[in-house]
Amino acid sequence: MQSPYRDDWITERSEWTHAHLEEPPIFNPDYALATGQRTRSTQPNVVEIKRDAWLQTQYSLIPSELLSGKDLPPLIPIPIWFTLLTSLFLHGGILHLLGNMLYLWIFGDNVEDAMGPVRFLGFYILCGIAAALAQIAIGPSSSIPMLGASGAIAGVLAAYFMLYPQSRVLTLIPLFFFLRIVAVPAVFLLGFWFLLQVVSGARSVGSSGGVAFFAHIGGFLAGLFLVFPFRQRHVPVTLWRIIQRRHAARR
Repeated sequence: MQSPYRDDWITERSEWTHAHLEEPPIFNPDYALATGQRTRSTQPNVVEIKRDAWLQTQYSLIPSELLSGKDLPPLIPIPIWFTLLTSLFLHGGILHLLGNMLYLWIFGDNVEDAMGPVRFLGFYILCGIAAALAQIAIGPSSSIPMLGASGAIAGVLAAYFMLYPQSRVLTLIPLFFFLRIVAVPAVFLLGFWFLLQVVSGARSVGSSGGVAFFAHIGGFLAGLFLVFPFRQRHVPVTLWRIIQRRHAARR
């Protein structure tokens, strides 16, 4: 499997190098807690129930709850619709969290430069909500908790895809027993990532639990469109300009 670990586009704020994790984050996306049909725990202090697991089930997003407006007991101290936001900041484990943060570190700094911090935050949250709604549309009756930032980060990948398609991403590719560093154009790397989500999502239809592929698809598609209004005016959408120029040249 391939694992990108840094890009060659220098931000305005720093020139830090990006750490590499052994677990490839490109294949470590959102996880719906594959625990079957279950209710939220009523005994968070029982020894065998870990606090992190309790938080995951209390503040994660459950499609059937959101659509019905009825919370499973015990009642959480926030409106059900607010789990669209809280679920974006929960993760299924340390590798899940670190994988997402690595991708946000590699691609997010450049996108934030293009938008500014306030707009970037709004863009990130809207992409995360769009990702959650896309996954809900596939399984509206599901009672399996959804959590993770991968849908929002998929939107960030889409923005990078549009803004910096000619940037090269240094990627570790295993060849037999060796790792080789290859500079892959962002348009190909991220395009392949999205294609992988579409294929995997189509194969996962009808299954319960596991990876929320349609959240990645929804977040990426949202990012493709939201990058236009959220970018700063002086920042060009490079890929769109390339497409326009090639289309004009064919006339």
